[in-house]
Amino acid sequence: MSEQTQLRGGSPARRVVVVGAGMAGVQTAVALREQGFTGDVILLGAEPHQPYDRPPLSKAVLLGNAEGSAFDVDFEALGIDLRLGREVTGLRPAGHELDTAAGPVPYDVLVVATGAEPVRLPGVEGVPGVHLLRTLDDAERLRPVLARQHDIVVVGAGWIGAEFATAAREAGCAVTVVEAADRPLAGALPAEVAAPMTAWYADSGATLRTHARVARVEPGTVVLDDGTLVPAGAVVVGIGARPATAWLKGSGIELGAHGEVVADDHLRTSAPDVYAVGDCASFPSGRYGRRLLVHHWDNALQGPRTVAANIVGETPGPYDPVPYFWSEQFGRFVQYAGDHASADTMVRRGDPTGAAWSVCWLRETRLVALLAVGRPRDLAQGRRLIEAGTPMDPLLLEDPARPLKAATA
Repeated sequence: MSEQTQLRGGSPARRVVVVGAGMAGVQTAVALREQGFTGDVILLGAEPHQPYDRPPLSKAVLLGNAEGSAFDVDFEALGIDLRLGREVTGLRPAGHELDTAAGPVPYDVLVVATGAEPVRLPGVEGVPGVHLLRTLDDAERLRPVLARQHDIVVVGAGWIGAEFATAAREAGCAVTVVEAADRPLAGALPAEVAAPMTAWYADSGATLRTHARVARVEPGTVVLDDGTLVPAGAVVVGIGARPATAWLKGSGIELGAHGEVVADDHLRTSAPDVYAVGDCASFPSGRYGRRLLVHHWDNALQGPRTVAANIVGETPGPYDPVPYFWSEQFGRFVQYAGDHASADTMVRRGDPTGAAWSVCWLRETRLVALLAVGRPRDLAQGRRLIEAGTPMDPLLLEDPARPLKAATA
């Protein structure tokens, strides 16, 4: 077994406490055991449910094709002390203690993996028929709404809004999506890339209203700021998520501009013996030359291996993954890898009005990001080329019949 992390007093870590029982928290606990940690591992989850995966909530669970999405992990066999319904309310790093409603929890090493929470629409507190979609309980509340085929208004045409609209249309609901920006995915993709996706809504039978801000929600109606009344048997809000870190205020842990925990390139925080991983943490990327805050499943899967390796005393390289995510919407499989913010060239592969196409972003001939719609091979090859920093030939890239790996310079 690797020598485990030495604390400042010189003794090895004997108790690791992981706060958050989503993907990042569960994978951290499992990775600790896989990498030979023999001390106590305590996993605290705020929800009462067995830890579960979130992506199926907007698909199989919501449509009643699955009862749940619990992780296939035998916590007892791994010696992981799983404590559910334990919301953490504060942290005192100097005393190496967490505060919970059930009393203080001491730790030698702490891993913050509390994820993100949905942004709420102002002024709708207590209005009946308004829903979020983030937790298993949210999905279970929405399932009968879809079954009754209500008129549904979705606020926000981002990833979660599109996925929910897709499920609602599959269930036979009339769907109107209202988006304050001029296009779907305005915060995620450039206008020229996202614009073709507007047609996906109409093709599926959903109505997309852009430049549409919600003034208020009344029972059975969404009132837009131009006075338009949109019938709504139910309203689903999908206007983004923010790191779930309010409980860290006053702890001295450094938080960033978005409320995220500021971690270093080994996912260590500003406090001794405290790590942060997943949706709640940003990290510096040498590959992209800026700090990244990645709210996606793959980051919550990869980061825990780095955290566990540091805790058991290994010396892993800096955490600098190629961000990756996918979305299933309106009969299309959409994948994205990398970060296009630093790109100086964009190359299209295929017709964006068709069923399958890709967009590549280059910086000084090197591929830095790729969006693939119905072209999983482009994504798989592109992700490897981004990781390798391979120079590409933009002219060869334009040919959608040419594999990406054959378009190198």
